[in-house]
Amino acid sequence: MNVRTPSGNLKGAIDLRGVTKRYGAERVVDDVSLAIQPGEFFSLLGPSGSGKTTTLMMIAGFAGVDEGAIAVDGANISGMQPQHRGFGMVFQNYAIFPHLNVFENVAFPLRARRQPEATVRERVTWALDLVQLGAFADRFARQLSGGQQQRVAIARAIVFEPRIVLMDEPLGALDKNLRYDMQVEIKEIQRRLGMTVVYVTHDQEEAMNMSDRIAIMNRGRIEQVGMPSEVYERPSNAFVGRFLGEANILDGTIDGLEGDCATLRVGGLVLRARVRDAVTVGSRASLFVRPEKVTIRLPGAGERSGNRVEGRVRRVSFLGNIVRYLVEAAPSAHVMVDVQNDGRPPLAVDTAVTLGWAMDDSLILAG
Repeated sequence: MNVRTPSGNLKGAIDLRGVTKRYGAERVVDDVSLAIQPGEFFSLLGPSGSGKTTTLMMIAGFAGVDEGAIAVDGANISGMQPQHRGFGMVFQNYAIFPHLNVFENVAFPLRARRQPEATVRERVTWALDLVQLGAFADRFARQLSGGQQQRVAIARAIVFEPRIVLMDEPLGALDKNLRYDMQVEIKEIQRRLGMTVVYVTHDQEEAMNMSDRIAIMNRGRIEQVGMPSEVYERPSNAFVGRFLGEANILDGTIDGLEGDCATLRVGGLVLRARVRDAVTVGSRASLFVRPEKVTIRLPGAGERSGNRVEGRVRRVSFLGNIVRYLVEAAPSAHVMVDVQNDGRPPLAVDTAVTLGWAMDDSLILAG
């Protein structure tokens, strides 16, 4: 495989400074500020309607900025036309030209820039080899699988060696196994070429697998920015905790404070955890703990340190690699537990159990 890397200093730092986009009276993107580093794989993650695609479209130039500014490598590009920004773009629907073969689809950005034929052939060959489509140059879109069409779209986005590539849910139409393989390939291409990628997705696992950092959006605002492990293990609020993977969020009242630890009363339960934000005794708050951090045992078995909760199994779900239990610990508190599938029969519904988790594995979030 030809592994020639792009020439020159790519850079590709992106700064969003108080960016706002309105449609009528609605602020679909509301005062968003982000600093994306050169060569970073940065994902915008959020539910439908959170503003992530609109943010990407403003970076691309397909949507105007109503307030704030967007800068690339220190230069304000807010008023620049999309074709002058020099970004690669990969869309969800691939946007492959059906009347052109694979070679000409990939060559299109170079021909639009009036590159010499020798340069076109060299760069297209390099890009197709990089996405493992060198033998498919003469085929048309109707002769390609969905995964192959996606590779063509990626090759077309990188063939002119852009410093920044924008991707709008590019893997949404692929099946699960192929989507994972493409995640690995896209990340490897980005790492090898050193380009900045801004990636929009609503798939939490996809964002965590590929990203250096993630911005989680909700209703046009940024809820949290951080590395995947940071936003997963230490969410800034209950929304982030619930959105990024499965989570137990137990609502209660702060019963006591000691240093960076708090006691939370949830119905008849008394639980302890580290505090993320400032809380006061008597205030409403939530305890956050991931299902895989919780142990489940029959009463009287195992260790007794950390938080311990008695309850009964109310639901058992077999999910292949894990068995998921829903345990009623109190009338207002149900705890989800994920246990690795080791081949043993799961516990039956209505079994009395003891749940436990370390205080450091949970977090108190302000109400």
